[in-house]
Amino acid sequence: MTDLTHYRNIGIFAHVDAGKTTTTERILKLTGKIHKVGEVHDGAATTDFMEQEQERGITIQSAATSCTWDGHRLNIIDTPGHVDFTIEVYRSLKVLDGGIGVFCGSGGVEPQSETNWRYANESEVARVILVNKMDRLGADFYRVVKQIEDVLGASPLVMVLPIGEEDDFIGVVDLLTRKAWVWDETGDPTNYTVEDVPADMVDLVDEWRETLIESALDQDDELMEQYLDGTEPSLDDIKKCIRKGTIALDFFPTYCGSAFKNKCIQLVLNAVVDYLPNPTEVKPQPETDEDGNETGKFAIVDPEKPFRALAFKIMDDRFGALTFTRIYSGSLKKGDTVVNTFTGKNERIGRIVEMHADERIELDSCTAGDIVAFIGLKNTRTGHTLSDMKDVGTLEPMVFPDPVISIAIKPKDKGGSEKMGLAINKMIQEDPSFRVETDEETGETIIKGMGELHLDIKVDILKRTHGIEVEVGKPQVAYRETITQRVEDSYTHKKQTGGSGQFAKIDYIMEPGEQNSGFEFESTVTGGNVPREFWPAVLKGFKSMMNEGVLAGFPVLDVHVNLTDGGFHPVDSSAVAYEIAAKNAFRQTMPKAGAQLLEPIMKVDVFTPEDHVGDVIGDLNRRRGMIEGQEAGVTGVRVKASAPLAEMFGYIGDLRTMTSGRGQFSMEFSHYSPCPKNVAEDVIKEVQERNAKK
Repeated sequence: MTDLTHYRNIGIFAHVDAGKTTTTERILKLTGKIHKVGEVHDGAATTDFMEQEQERGITIQSAATSCTWDGHRLNIIDTPGHVDFTIEVYRSLKVLDGGIGVFCGSGGVEPQSETNWRYANESEVARVILVNKMDRLGADFYRVVKQIEDVLGASPLVMVLPIGEEDDFIGVVDLLTRKAWVWDETGDPTNYTVEDVPADMVDLVDEWRETLIESALDQDDELMEQYLDGTEPSLDDIKKCIRKGTIALDFFPTYCGSAFKNKCIQLVLNAVVDYLPNPTEVKPQPETDEDGNETGKFAIVDPEKPFRALAFKIMDDRFGALTFTRIYSGSLKKGDTVVNTFTGKNERIGRIVEMHADERIELDSCTAGDIVAFIGLKNTRTGHTLSDMKDVGTLEPMVFPDPVISIAIKPKDKGGSEKMGLAINKMIQEDPSFRVETDEETGETIIKGMGELHLDIKVDILKRTHGIEVEVGKPQVAYRETITQRVEDSYTHKKQTGGSGQFAKIDYIMEPGEQNSGFEFESTVTGGNVPREFWPAVLKGFKSMMNEGVLAGFPVLDVHVNLTDGGFHPVDSSAVAYEIAAKNAFRQTMPKAGAQLLEPIMKVDVFTPEDHVGDVIGDLNRRRGMIEGQEAGVTGVRVKASAPLAEMFGYIGDLRTMTSGRGQFSMEFSHYSPCPKNVAEDVIKEVQERNAKK
């Protein structure tokens, strides 16, 4: 029987280049899982096994691995930091119980750190914090701690203080034990000594230790009273309080070190074991009905309960499709059959494997709390629930954002079409934020994603992994349409052809809805002029038209329709007639209601050396950007802005030119906003010309 109290399911997440993957490598080396450390900058990291990851030195897809520390099993997921792959972080956090948030000692709280932190808050994941790269120029532990408080609104619980900084960083003082951990310069993580606190740090250590103890004892009134009476609780009691507060998300134990130089990883691993929850200590997953509403039942983490598991990632490799799955309750043996509650189809579990990056270890069974991969599932996709066949239950599904950018692609040789179709199908299964559609008239394949880099990588995977050379069109923005005015209108659908005819009359009000409301429908018809059984047909007719607006055929956002009155014929009226009436009514009224084009606005975060700030701000203004703030750091300035996606294509090249190669930026979707008139006219004209060519 597995002892779940010795399990920790954790993720490592951070901004690009804060050192997540390096931290994972050091953990694997320290726990004896690997014997030679691979470096990210050499393209040799264990969890960065895609060619594209090794070349670019970034993580693109989350990788799973596991190891043991102090008698505890750690299931670790290393996630990407780049904003275009946020979806990987989101779905990893969804199935984890705890996490390590890594921040750069000099860069501090960077844009993607904020997004990941927000996702972790939404998923209620307990975290410990590692302020990494303390050996770097400009590293300042105390400044980063202050940023975590100010920018993230979080409560870091400082557990260690750095000894030295930048090139002189040699170790840390553990505040609980008042002992200094000092490493030598060999880079061997086991070459350290535990010493007394340096004389010049004694007062500082006492001050921070008092803050630590008081914050921890806030979790236990009795212990706090003893402390105020002059009796310090035992180390074990203080640790229990820290664990309680960490799991409750009241504070986040905070460490500092240098993963690259192998300093302080042991203390972070000890913190994972001591303070992060085991699978039985987190809130059980709620079960939902077909519409996604909670039923009041929960998947209890217990091997004896009915089987519930969530597929959170599909990965295709040379051995077939791998379905990464978190087991929430029950247990399963190789050869068992479960039901996929989304498709209603049964799935036989042929093979169960434990993943170590791209290597696998065969297992005979898995149990509640495990993160494993199943091989050979045919109909299971990301977010699907696998359930006990006799006692069926569905877990809360995952929600993925809509793409904001698309490009047209076509294979260079004619024979590549079928091959490309199969490859793209596999890629869609692996990445739910990647969408594809075919333009019926031109036969073009349109791929959609979260940003330029996202689609760039997809084209690269088609070329390298699947051997398909494609021609790529210029990027297209995912515009939307809406209405700006309230219109009362009426439409009558009448058709008489031998036999029974068609008749439906509807009076209605079409008006702008609340932001992000999508489509809303209500009926205030009284007196039966439109019989109640036809209301769903009117709703269906209006709703079906939201996919294609009247200006340029883009999907429509935020419309409210109220069916107020109408008329019917006892013989000729039917659901079909009312649906047709609603469709034509939408076409008739939308132009009258001040139809307007909306464009995606991106949240842009630019890092630039101080002497180029003026150039960067001037350039963002030319791109119709709105500057929202500036923050001066040790090594440069962060400029926060919002800007239309249409103006940001190719920005990285321009930024590098402006800043002599030293600038960086990140960008994520923020909201839709009305297009300026001249821009809207150009977009509509371009769409009309494209349609005319077809």
